[in-house]
Amino acid sequence: MNRTRRQWLAGMSIAGAGALFVGCRGQGSSARNEEAKGEAKGEESSPDNGDEQGGASVSATEDLMREHGILRRALLVYQESAIKLREDASAIAPDALEKTAQLFRSFGEDYHEKQLEEAYIFPALKKAGGPAAIYADVLAVQHARGREITDYVLSVTAAEKLTWRNSAGLVNALQSFVRMYEHHAAFEDTIVFPAWKATMDDKRLDEIGEKFEEIEHKEFGEDGFEAAVKRMTEIEESLGMADLSLFTAPPPPAHG
Repeated sequence: MNRTRRQWLAGMSIAGAGALFVGCRGQGSSARNEEAKGEAKGEESSPDNGDEQGGASVSATEDLMREHGILRRALLVYQESAIKLREDASAIAPDALEKTAQLFRSFGEDYHEKQLEEAYIFPALKKAGGPAAIYADVLAVQHARGREITDYVLSVTAAEKLTWRNSAGLVNALQSFVRMYEHHAAFEDTIVFPAWKATMDDKRLDEIGEKFEEIEHKEFGEDGFEAAVKRMTEIEESLGMADLSLFTAPPPPAHG
């Protein structure tokens, strides 16, 4: 199904992507391309593995959660930047935060939220009713508030440098944004998406998965997810946040 196509597309360059992804061509190594080809060939010879490899029963919700992974990485950039800015307004280059906000706006707000969640998931939940339906309106309100904060972040980070005059408000905005979206995404992943999936049979879920992929391709080219991963990695590297080991928690204090 669409997962096989994604495996093929993962190594291809991003054509027709929006301004956010200009210069971020998602071209993988030759080894990765060969791996993708091998996986595609293997699925052709073993048609029964479609569900396990990304069939309709998992693909649409899995894609939504993968996209949440990109947005969570943006939240981590905001969180770490806020900590550093509170101590020193010059500690973070404003263009890195501007690029993060641009990514969140294009990939998160304009695509993931407006074109997938608000157009398909929330209406389906409200129509079906049930315990999860009560979250649709709250999540939509949070989307709107998030866009207000993103507008603010973009306006502040357009400056050549941050100062103590504008960094205090920015720190508060970033921290409130992170707090809201950490809860927002957790409720969607554990309550909203499973409930939405339960409203469809396998055939309908398969159709929705294909539709979501069409929307992604229309917005960003052949694989917007890969381009977003690359863009997010570049931002993390520019801020010295790309090394996951830096975030390993220290041991607890001695006890007893």
